[in-house]
Amino acid sequence: MDFMKEYEKWLASPALSDAERAELEAIRSDPKEIESRFYGPLEFGTAGLRGTMYTGLHNMNIHVIRWATQGFADVITAEGEEGKRRGVAICMDCRNHSMEFARAAAEVCAANGIHVRIFESLRPTPELSFAVREYHCQAGINVTASHNPKEYNGYKVYWEDGAQLPPHHADAIARRLGEIDIFRDIKTMPYDEAVSKGLIEILGEETDEKFLSHVMAQVNDRETVAKVADTFKLVYTPFHGTGHKLIPEALRRLGIRHLICVPEQMVIDGDFPTVVSPNPENPEGFALAVELAKKEGADFILGSDPDADRVGIMVKTKSGEFKVISGNQTGVLMLDYLIGAMKRAGKLPEKPVMLKTIVTTEMARKVAEVNGLQSFDTFTGFKFLAEKKDKLESTGEGKVIFSYEESYGYMFGDYVRDKDAVTASLMLTEMAAWYAAQGMTLADALDALFEKYGYYAEKTCNLVMPGLDGLKDMASLMKSLRENPPAELSGVKVAAWKDYQDGSVVDSATGARSQMELKGSNVLRFEMADGTSVIVRPSGTEPKIKVYILTQGKDAADAQANVAKYSKWVDTLKK
Repeated sequence: MDFMKEYEKWLASPALSDAERAELEAIRSDPKEIESRFYGPLEFGTAGLRGTMYTGLHNMNIHVIRWATQGFADVITAEGEEGKRRGVAICMDCRNHSMEFARAAAEVCAANGIHVRIFESLRPTPELSFAVREYHCQAGINVTASHNPKEYNGYKVYWEDGAQLPPHHADAIARRLGEIDIFRDIKTMPYDEAVSKGLIEILGEETDEKFLSHVMAQVNDRETVAKVADTFKLVYTPFHGTGHKLIPEALRRLGIRHLICVPEQMVIDGDFPTVVSPNPENPEGFALAVELAKKEGADFILGSDPDADRVGIMVKTKSGEFKVISGNQTGVLMLDYLIGAMKRAGKLPEKPVMLKTIVTTEMARKVAEVNGLQSFDTFTGFKFLAEKKDKLESTGEGKVIFSYEESYGYMFGDYVRDKDAVTASLMLTEMAAWYAAQGMTLADALDALFEKYGYYAEKTCNLVMPGLDGLKDMASLMKSLRENPPAELSGVKVAAWKDYQDGSVVDSATGARSQMELKGSNVLRFEMADGTSVIVRPSGTEPKIKVYILTQGKDAADAQANVAKYSKWVDTLKK
């Protein structure tokens, strides 16, 4: 694409506002900036779109939203009149322009004759997944950039099962977007007109109540929560986002009496003024929560990301300080607790199953198998976990009780097909209260699990590669590792390497090749002679390569030494 030609096309378009035109005029003398905005469109994938909010083809703005929605509308229309009647559910997070973008998407859908159910205001991502299923919609749209920095926004798309779009539908939209002009081929209708014609329907508290009824049905042990309710204290932060309403409500309905919310972060604000990054994976974001927890004498901290699909926790140690529990460890704690709680409540199904992604700790598989559960891996992303759940349950092979990935995403029940911080917050709190009744914190509980199941350790390393050059560098690194796989990492031999792109497995000693079930994703896995796995993949939502170290040791120190050893190899990739 001729980026200067595209730049001039945008400047000449009557669709641009005066402010947008001025923004583009301001970069006229900066060809590098023009190229970064107009060298090509944002790539539409199974996660939809995500980018920084500027005026330009490679950014998130109202024109790109309308264009993406027109392509999506064409795919929905291809399902026939029934698909248009079933329509779409639309929601949005707390980010700047999210409501504006969501309404723009609704206007395009309405103009294409597609019925829209749009939330009156911001809602958690799992509630959008729920709404698609509850109202038997054909599809869903969520305007969110999850836990990305404030400059970002995104456009997630869902299909009728409530999961993010399957690859063949994403490909169909991407093809259609290549055929339509971003200004000329867009249908749109004024929002108020679409509402008056019944093409747009507003969703509010009635949907919240339906969603919460399913969330609360996941509770296993109200009695134990009640026993500790007078003394058990927890601090919660929504990081200025969509968890601010439903998560506290769910915890109150559980019976939590001492729920202390971080007041500064209960304020909805797309600039996230109290944190550098609104990501529960980053401990720094919990500074205000830790200060409040120490002041109030709480033992447990919960934080949900801005669209309330991820949740992170911190717990008080014996020294009185607060410790981060990683997403891998949180999932292991939750899985072990859930199995026990469901057994005690008589709710554990026949043929119980746990699902995780290929980059999630192997400790979860150990917990599952020791307790008689089947365990399966999928590619990273809840659309794959949802797809596997549906396949296993439709064939009668098993009933999934828990699905998770290491990046603080957890899924329960049958009413959502995505990460769900609302239900996860409820279950984590029930679990923390249960351990409190045993005189234990979650830090104590995790130590006990290591003693029982073995000492596992994990680390995710991020090789950040921003901008146009970064995309090239990411592709170059993956190509180099694929074509010249290393014989050893940090002095340890590579026993085998797996390429999830074509599903091939190569035995390093013999060169023998075999095939695995999973294939079709740009991921490489090196299985080491000491049992460690090192996995390399480009992020699907951010400009970086992620390297996962999954290891084990004879004790905690040994496991951490393995992590440190392989981290040195990752450092060589940065040079």
